Amino acid sequence: METTRQGAAINARGIGVKGPRGWAFRGVDITADPGSLIAVQGPSGSGRTCLLLALTGRMRLTAGAAAVAGFPLPKRMGAVRSRTAVAHVPGIADLEPALTVAEHLQEQALLGHRGTPLWGRRRKEATRALVDAALATAGLDPDTLPKGLRTCVRDLERLEALRLSVALAAMHQPRLLAVDDLDLKLSSEERAAAWQLLRDVALTGTTVVAVASDAPADALVVSTAAAATPETHQPETHEEEAAHAFAETGRA
Repeated sequence: METTRQGAAINARGIGVKGPRGWAFRGVDITADPGSLIAVQGPSGSGRTCLLLALTGRMRLTAGAAAVAGFPLPKRMGAVRSRTAVAHVPGIADLEPALTVAEHLQEQALLGHRGTPLWGRRRKEATRALVDAALATAGLDPDTLPKGLRTCVRDLERLEALRLSVALAAMHQPRLLAVDDLDLKLSSEERAAAWQLLRDVALTGTTVVAVASDAPADALVVSTAAAATPETHQPETHEEEAAHAFAETGRA
């Protein structure tokens, strides 16, 4: 690809994804430094979710070229995937309604310890530290939940569920975090809180890319509107978009 700016978190030129159903998105350019806050906007069916999956190495690019966290796409999808995380993406990063907040956190903590030889008390302490750090990053205070960490996901407010999803992703200390449907069904006050959540994550040095209908003034706006032509635009739900991502371009 063209010469990239040294140290850029994302450097993409003319990227796109095309499958049997046509273009998911195309012609997207992004250059962003570590810790950037990026808002993805575009009409329904323009490939917003697919762009998130492509940037995190979970969907293969078919046009253009990109580098994420210093690794080229699509050549090093595995390396990019291991250094990125997705949150709040239907069909990809779902929360289980019947499980509690604690159960979700403990499960992710165990995944985070995979390959680390910790046993007994040391493992418990490390898990607790990982959980506490993730909760702090996401601004999720267990004391504000109906039953604390024993609260089931189905009993969470939408903003609380978003915070939990971000907390789970943060456990993997990603260099890039992709969040879908950030402001869907949120009030104006809740939208401001959601953006502040992502802003706080970005301040830690993690690049944040979020699909949203509105963007704050300090966000870099990226549009997928170029894909929404009469030939390619199709009504869709986010679940359908995510489901077709793997089928069309190869599961990562």
